[in-house]
Amino acid sequence: MSQSASDLEARQPDGTARRMRLREFQAQLVERMHHAHDSEAVQASQLGLLMGGRRWLLDLQTAGEIVSAHELTPVPLTRSWYRGLINIRGNLVGVIDLACFDGGPQSTFDKDSRIVAFGAALGINCGLLVSGVLGLRHAAGMQEQPATEEGCPWEGRRFMDEEANLWIELDLEGLVRHPDFLQVGR
Repeated sequence: MSQSASDLEARQPDGTARRMRLREFQAQLVERMHHAHDSEAVQASQLGLLMGGRRWLLDLQTAGEIVSAHELTPVPLTRSWYRGLINIRGNLVGVIDLACFDGGPQSTFDKDSRIVAFGAALGINCGLLVSGVLGLRHAAGMQEQPATEEGCPWEGRRFMDEEANLWIELDLEGLVRHPDFLQVGR
């Protein structure tokens, strides 16, 4: 069945109406994208870590690979919190014991110990020695606690979960900006 040219012209909207509908569609699309982005921010997951007996929340965007803490090569004449080097996929990564860096005793190695490498966006080949990886956590489902004056630059907001465990957001950017962090030599 063939359609005449006049029938096709009658069905096609004029250019102005089409542009208006396109603009409306684009505005709705932008609004939906912003809404989806806001929803994702609320639902964003963080990685739960155990270091020095404290529970930490690490933003997944700043985390890199997680490997078991074996075959660490010690580096002589370094501070006690610099635990050595590990090879992760051909890259040498310095391993930091955050609990010891923060003034506590050195962490011990066991079957649950892991190295959490920093994400590439931080621009430093480094990783944290963690006593355990506690899985994904959602800070949005926890109760935010008042800030304390004694916090370190790498400590972010504090949260209490439903089991009364205190969680501290770990700010890796704040850690790498700390003046002592890059001074690993004795």
